[in-house]
Amino acid sequence: QVQLVETGGGLVPPGGSLRLSCAASGRTLSNRVMGWFRQAPGTERDFVAGVNWSGGTTEYADSMKGRFTINRDNAKNTVYLQMNSLKPEDTAVYYCAVQIVAGYSYSVPRDMSSYGYWGQGTQVTVSS
Repeated sequence: QVQLVETGGGLVPPGGSLRLSCAASGRTLSNRVMGWFRQAPGTERDFVAGVNWSGGTTEYADSMKGRFTINRDNAKNTVYLQMNSLKPEDTAVYYCAVQIVAGYSYSVPRDMSSYGYWGQGTQVTVSS
């Protein structure tokens, strides 16, 4: 049983920053990809960023490149998402996810179907 708990969401003005954290419990996940997705009202859940088991491979959605940074601390079973230069269109519920398949891969999938464990989500609102 894997539990993921996201923290760090909140209200921030445009141009501001937030750091999301996702702590995993119940199983060591150091050999699985961890990622972040987001979902705004009335839209589908979209890939934001992902990081492979070692932290050496990262992937970002195009609109997040240069603004968001994902990293992980396997000793703490935690993945982070640093979000800078936030825009109103970044407003969404952000979800942490862990890949279904375990393994020491150097690729990071972007499709939701590759991820089998999900957190409850944390709200990020970018508004003045």
